[in-house]
Amino acid sequence: MISQQGGKGAPSKPLTIGAVVNLLKPDFNNVSISKIRYLEDEKLISPRRTPGGYRLFSKADIERLRTVLTLQRDEFLPLKVIRQELSRKGTVAVRPAGTRRFKKISLQTPASESRSYTLDEALETAGADAKLVRELEDYGLIAGVSEGGVKHYDQTDVEVMAAASDLARYGVAARNLRTLKSSVDRESSLLLQILAPALHSRNPQARKQAIAALENLATVSSHLKHLLLIKDLRNFTSG
Repeated sequence: MISQQGGKGAPSKPLTIGAVVNLLKPDFNNVSISKIRYLEDEKLISPRRTPGGYRLFSKADIERLRTVLTLQRDEFLPLKVIRQELSRKGTVAVRPAGTRRFKKISLQTPASESRSYTLDEALETAGADAKLVRELEDYGLIAGVSEGGVKHYDQTDVEVMAAASDLARYGVAARNLRTLKSSVDRESSLLLQILAPALHSRNPQARKQAIAALENLATVSSHLKHLLLIKDLRNFTSG
């Protein structure tokens, strides 16, 4: 059996792909028809088709989709790893919502739907101090936007503040993070180069699919960096 999150609102009758998006949207704000189609193309879900070619999602399909989306968002797992986990005999443990401090920020979340924080709100949410935030801005790791004389920060900025605040407790200063920022800049350029033609497509659907692919590439790259870091650090701790 596969251990899955919640299953709240799971229907007893099969749903169309549009109805599935509406069902999952409250929990996964970046879910879309194109993303579900992409996950189907990647063999992570396999809804049945009507004679007319329409997808119909059963309760089991929706729960599997919920598990995939949760593992992507909360566990930062690439699709290949999720596919392997789902194909194994046994369980896939999905963390309940709210048990992680850091959230994955989606490429596909519209800026209009991203929460805006004042400096005081950002400091309280991230658990950071004002001096650290000023240093993060000085070194280009975050960038607040002034509106009516008041500076605001988006959700990603706040998550960066929170991560930097945790690192600061170990003596890692904002200036030390410039190396990470340089590495990210190079990695970003590489990933964008890979998908440049599709990202510049005039076809909206092709561009949406390219953005979904870019997000998956970023997740795989992040997972690979984690593996390489652990492998490197293990050389110093195994002795």
